[in-house]
Amino acid sequence: MSPDKREELSYEDFGVAVRQLARTVVDDGFTPDIVLGIARGGVFLAGGLAYALDCKNISLVNVEFYTGVGTTLDMPVMLAPVPDLVDFTDKRVLIADDVADSGRTLKLVRDFCAGEVAEVRSAVIYEKSQSLVKCEYVWKRTDDWINFPWSVLPPVR
Repeated sequence: MSPDKREELSYEDFGVAVRQLARTVVDDGFTPDIVLGIARGGVFLAGGLAYALDCKNISLVNVEFYTGVGTTLDMPVMLAPVPDLVDFTDKRVLIADDVADSGRTLKLVRDFCAGEVAEVRSAVIYEKSQSLVKCEYVWKRTDDWINFPWSVLPPVR
């Protein structure tokens, strides 16, 4: 991966990605009881998928891992408040994130759900070849750095 070569996602492309991912989930016969978004980037996809799949139950888990372009903490860390797994018991969970890069964040969340839920699957806009987790639902595969429309501009201060 070179930070000089970048995949550009527009808001319009994001809308297309959400609908196409939702169609793939439906065509696969999977009906989630809960869409679990990984904050921050997965929040947008989780909301879009929850609407597109008519899933009223949406939850978020905040995981910190990336600290900049190509820089991470040693391990991903769940930040408070952590969802109560009793709310997930025997439910079909669709984990949503913007990208499966190393896959370590997705693995953390999948492992968190393991043994507590009826079934867990993952949906991402982008999946990279080195990802530890191979997602069931992927809009596009790339090994480039991705510019998401919500993170390319500096914060408003």
